Amino acid sequence: MNYQKQKKIVLLGMMTKMPVAGVVWQTVHYLLGFKRLGFDAYYVETHGRTPSMFMESREDNSSLKAASFISRVMSRFGFSDRWAFRALHHDDRHFGMSEQKLLELYDSAELIINLHGGTMPRTEFCNGGRLIYVETDPVQLQIELYDNIQESFDFLEPHCAFFTFGENYANPDCKLPVSDKFEFKPTRQPVVLDFWESTALSGNALTTIGNWSQSWREVVFKGETYHWSKHHEFMKFIDLPKRTIQPLELAMSSSSYGENDRKLLEENGWGLRDSLEFSSDIDAYREYIQQSYGEFTVAKDQNVRLKSGWFSDRSATYLASGRPVITQETGFSNILPTGEGLFGFSVMEEILDAIQSVKNDYERHSKAAYEIAREYFKAEEVLSRLLAEVGLGVNV
Repeated sequence: MNYQKQKKIVLLGMMTKMPVAGVVWQTVHYLLGFKRLGFDAYYVETHGRTPSMFMESREDNSSLKAASFISRVMSRFGFSDRWAFRALHHDDRHFGMSEQKLLELYDSAELIINLHGGTMPRTEFCNGGRLIYVETDPVQLQIELYDNIQESFDFLEPHCAFFTFGENYANPDCKLPVSDKFEFKPTRQPVVLDFWESTALSGNALTTIGNWSQSWREVVFKGETYHWSKHHEFMKFIDLPKRTIQPLELAMSSSSYGENDRKLLEENGWGLRDSLEFSSDIDAYREYIQQSYGEFTVAKDQNVRLKSGWFSDRSATYLASGRPVITQETGFSNILPTGEGLFGFSVMEEILDAIQSVKNDYERHSKAAYEIAREYFKAEEVLSRLLAEVGLGVNV
């Protein structure tokens, strides 16, 4: 491995906006992946969003709580002196690295990566052509560019390279409009495999983690509305538990469903668990995945109908844990192998066939799941390809 110890990479993130385990793991995988490739990796939040999930009242000092949260995460994974939080939403106070050290870091960094595209480009990290856009949720931005929304053009302009989890983007069967100004290149979630490797299987349910209903981020494209909320897709398969003896459990935030939703799910045989019980604890979150038989889930309507090729970072950790994944087709099967360990579906019969296949030879599908994670999601491989695309080659 070619270690380049003097080169620094800054990851601009937004853990304090959504301080849940899935977002933390997603962020940590990037930081540790870059570190294992020999870079000095730093984490910075300077997005200006109020960390409202830390606030119990208007009087709460959300900045202190947010900074404390970041500090705990960074210390655990060996970045105790390599993080900063700038409270743009409140008093512009700096936590972690000082303002001066932060400015020096921007000047000396090889790359500054805008993860999720969640940080507005600022002068201090836009100079030198080093700002990289990494989009984890495709669709909305591509449609805004198609609709000539000037704010979207202005937001992207300072970046020098553009990546998207929509890995089917620009392929013939993808219906997302292709920008003639910004070239989006495919990437995917990096996973640090040794955090997820697991042999102990204590559960018998296919599970997933998420939200039932989220009534925002709908988009309109060519007169059609495309939904963000997953409940639209779950409803298409609402009677699945009645068609199989395989236990199915949804770990959903209790704030995302009402009493009528709960009754509907339970009447159709779904197990239901409040994900808030464990989603704030990264170890409990990981344990829930590792104790699952596998994952059954759907995708957002936007990604399904437009065939973006998006694939869940959570599903990638199920695979890395050796847990088979049965998930709704978004076009990802153009990129990832399916049929062993990973199954894409569009109709009910494909789900039932996949469940039966897994039950017939669980050991084979478990091993295949892990091999897919190792070949396609290993952090060192995913990130070395991203770096190569911007001319920063490493030998893995």
